[in-house]
Amino acid sequence: MLSKYSLLRRAHSYRLLVAIGIALVIVVLVYQPVKIQGDSMAPLLSDRELIFINRLVYHFESAQRGDVIVFSYPLDRTKSYIKRIVALPGETVEIRQGMVYVNANPLPEPYVPSQYEDLSDFGPIQLSIDSYFVLGDHRNSSNDSRVFGTVARRLIDGRAVFAYWPVDRFGSLSAMRTTEAKTK
Repeated sequence: MLSKYSLLRRAHSYRLLVAIGIALVIVVLVYQPVKIQGDSMAPLLSDRELIFINRLVYHFESAQRGDVIVFSYPLDRTKSYIKRIVALPGETVEIRQGMVYVNANPLPEPYVPSQYEDLSDFGPIQLSIDSYFVLGDHRNSSNDSRVFGTVARRLIDGRAVFAYWPVDRFGSLSAMRTTEAKTK
């Protein structure tokens, strides 16, 4: 016969196992691991870096300018791309001598180091009500909305949130890290 203490201990163990199980299910359903291929998002992200994306975030909030997103490539949906949102649905975007203008206002971009700038021109174009204009941070080496057009909301898989490999890149992909990229 089990003592009252033993029963309480077992109940606590079961609750702990259930909590761990629920946490694992949430992590698996919400976060998806992604391997970066290429350097179009350098210096924020590098080739072969491993990150997690949050797959549910845009079911609860709208994508914002500056978000780094993973999406299905509009010209071949079997491929995934990662880029930064620079213009939102309904906005007008134009690039003059490398400077991005949204609704005729210059867009500050501290995450684009001078050696990665592309001084070409693009647009202007007005985005439809459900599309985003995305650019790689490594502008002179990025296949982005300047080439393949806008990204429809339905093609967005999630927002990049956390890098975990290599270990020296471990951490949140927050605005602080993107600002720090300017100094590198």
